[in-house]
Amino acid sequence: MSASPSASSRGSRTGVWLIGARGSVATTVVAGCAAVTAGLHPPTGMVTETPDFAGAGLPALPALVFGGHDTVDCPLPKRAEALAAGGVLPHGLPSAVHAELAAADREIRPGGPLPGDTRGEEELIAAFAADITDFARRSGVDRTVVVNVASTEPAPVGGALPASSLYAAAALRAGCPYVNFTPSTGLHHPALSAPAEASGLPYAGRDGKTGQTLLRSVLGPMFAQRALAVRAWSGTNLLGGGDGAALADPAAAAAKNAGKERVLADTLGAPVEGEVHIDDVPVLGDWKTAWDHIAFDGFLGARMFLQTTWQGCDSSLAAPLVLDLARLVARAHQRGLSGPLGELGFFFKDPVGDGPSALAEQYGELKRFAGRLREDA
Repeated sequence: MSASPSASSRGSRTGVWLIGARGSVATTVVAGCAAVTAGLHPPTGMVTETPDFAGAGLPALPALVFGGHDTVDCPLPKRAEALAAGGVLPHGLPSAVHAELAAADREIRPGGPLPGDTRGEEELIAAFAADITDFARRSGVDRTVVVNVASTEPAPVGGALPASSLYAAAALRAGCPYVNFTPSTGLHHPALSAPAEASGLPYAGRDGKTGQTLLRSVLGPMFAQRALAVRAWSGTNLLGGGDGAALADPAAAAAKNAGKERVLADTLGAPVEGEVHIDDVPVLGDWKTAWDHIAFDGFLGARMFLQTTWQGCDSSLAAPLVLDLARLVARAHQRGLSGPLGELGFFFKDPVGDGPSALAEQYGELKRFAGRLREDA
């Protein structure tokens, strides 16, 4: 049973403006939305298409209109063909949804700042905001949700706004709700705290919880509830593609790992020994392998170990969650909600706002949030 749109949202259209719009995740989002809409594939992995979200008034998938910013110029149909060749998208899907990919690609505008760009922060923010408002006007959407799915950037040094924060500031200026699906700074920059609060807009983030940390948010509470003493928790990630290349930068990897470590500290009650290593293996493309090695003590000090292996396609894991978040945040905006949406912590490693860190508790918060979104709430 899908989460069908409410009477008030039927016939309306919702914009989804993707930062990193020609990347693997964004391409999978657009192709996947078109495939599910056409009935070519089921909405596997989409939380908002489960019975718990029926009647929440979420925008229908056919009503989503895509655009975005990117600094690369590879057209979405061509990018989709490359993903199909790598096994990320099903064979034949790029041609089946070519029209939808081409339509979204026509709405992608140059991002920045690019090398040699002499524009200052204010000029860049104004230009990005103008792109978003122009998209909304031409597309006839009721609202636009800006979602950052670009590659991870290092934590900023000094007071300058990094690219992710320039886009976040542009979203605020354009009057758009914002979602940061990456570990990049985005709205977390101190200079954007006051504008975000004054905007009256809802926002969510950061860093989508798609694999290793998803498992940690389940296993951490298990050890705590069973009163088993975790002594060390170490992990390794092997991945390729754009994320692998970006995370080869130690500063970017540090930003990524902060959320992984925070989940363990929150669910276990204290930090534990061990760290996560990220290795770029280009041949893996969009596929990743994550290993965890957990050392823990049982009754009478018996030393025990648990090892896990997670192998998956990051784009396929992330794309349905991006669609979920765009729909939920759009509906929150329609209902007049504002500020950090802590109830969406289920989707993130490092959620904004207050809320639990254990996955089961986070899902309970999410279901209650769905109740708030219903017409009769």
